[in-house]
Amino acid sequence: MPITNFMRSVNASLLFLFSSLLLITACKDDDGFVFDPPTILSGPQQYGTPFDQVPAIEDIAMYEVNPRVFSSSQNLQGITERLENIQQLGINVVWLMPIYQTGTERSVGSPYAIRDYQAIHADYGTLDDLRALVDKAHSLGMAVMLDWVANHTAWDNEWINNPSWYAQDRNGNIIHPPGTNWQDVAELNYDNVEMREEMIKAMKYWVLEANIDGYRCDFAEGAPADFWQQAIDTLRHIPNRELILFAEAGDKDLLDVGFDLIFGWPFYGKLLNIFGGQPANGLYIAHLNEYSGLDEHKHILRWVTNHDQHAWDGTPQSFFNGNEGTLAAFVLAAYMGGVPLVYNGQEVAVPQQLPFFEGNTTSINWSLNPDIRAEYERILTLRKTHAALRRGETESYSTADIAAFTRQYNDEQLLVLVNVRDGSSSFEVPAELLNSTWVNTADGSILTLGSELELGAFQYLILQQ
Repeated sequence: MPITNFMRSVNASLLFLFSSLLLITACKDDDGFVFDPPTILSGPQQYGTPFDQVPAIEDIAMYEVNPRVFSSSQNLQGITERLENIQQLGINVVWLMPIYQTGTERSVGSPYAIRDYQAIHADYGTLDDLRALVDKAHSLGMAVMLDWVANHTAWDNEWINNPSWYAQDRNGNIIHPPGTNWQDVAELNYDNVEMREEMIKAMKYWVLEANIDGYRCDFAEGAPADFWQQAIDTLRHIPNRELILFAEAGDKDLLDVGFDLIFGWPFYGKLLNIFGGQPANGLYIAHLNEYSGLDEHKHILRWVTNHDQHAWDGTPQSFFNGNEGTLAAFVLAAYMGGVPLVYNGQEVAVPQQLPFFEGNTTSINWSLNPDIRAEYERILTLRKTHAALRRGETESYSTADIAAFTRQYNDEQLLVLVNVRDGSSSFEVPAELLNSTWVNTADGSILTLGSELELGAFQYLILQQ
């Protein structure tokens, strides 16, 4: 072994040992169970160079990839080949839905039924294919996150040979997650220290072996908060790493144990409601409620669709009154505050729902609606260009039919106006904005606000002062 590699290995081992010693503190959960966090050993050596352009949470523009529909090849190589197209949208973080080997026993084809946490599904490719994807994304300035499933495993996961690692009924039978119909998966037992160690070891594996930049944690409320604190503390002690960790959860307490980001379901629900006829001024109230009490570096995910909504409920066009309404809704999701998400195919307005279970033969037709794709690119590029749209203070001037607000950061101020109706609406300009002059970011024209402003159906204006 060359002396440089030897020293690197020694240094890494010492750092991991030191971090493990820091973590060995007795913890107690709500049920009185006492455990010692696992002693985390050094594990595999870091592949590649840790990405040094991981964005601050407030600067993230995220893109979700469903490998089953993203390309006709339905594999990692097909994703890699289109990374430039994702980057051109203004995206800086790519979230891959689960790519792991899935189970066959009691299977319904879900990618969230994991048979092996440290193996890539044969349909998707190999570790080298994932490394190539991550390397390419990093070269384009994008971080890559994997989807993590901590609550349950497939029934033919080798962990099942350790029954104490799983939740059981009174008769000692391993059970599926209580309160669900997820018969294809077995509920894990987080009172078991050995299982926790293996779960954290598997999470570390992909950071080291594939050089990924974080995790979206599925059904995060299904695992106890003290486990997440233990796992996140361990991951953040990996040397020279900046990781993004976000929970599929609405519980703000998960931010206190180390997550950076949670889901904003109340905001999404209100967005649906106002495009269904409710007053637009309720959206800002939903935004304030979600952000109440949050640390300035903790954030909420905003979306108009994701894999669950698209597959099970319908396309965003079906909820937001067509392509124009969907774009108007996305402007609000992207600009009012929070981290915007684009789900693959949204940017070309795919007309059909996109499944994500095995057996799917659908793939996205990327030649659809180039004008809509160009508008998504404009919306996200504006957010990338103007810090006020990412970090600015928000002041609402919304009315019943028009969502209106300013975002201000340092000397930069932008005014966003969105008509949430499928017909023309008038905006009565408030005294604070009367006679103010703005530049329309769409065409560079100058606009001075009089007493009233008319907006067409689902029209939006992004004005800069």
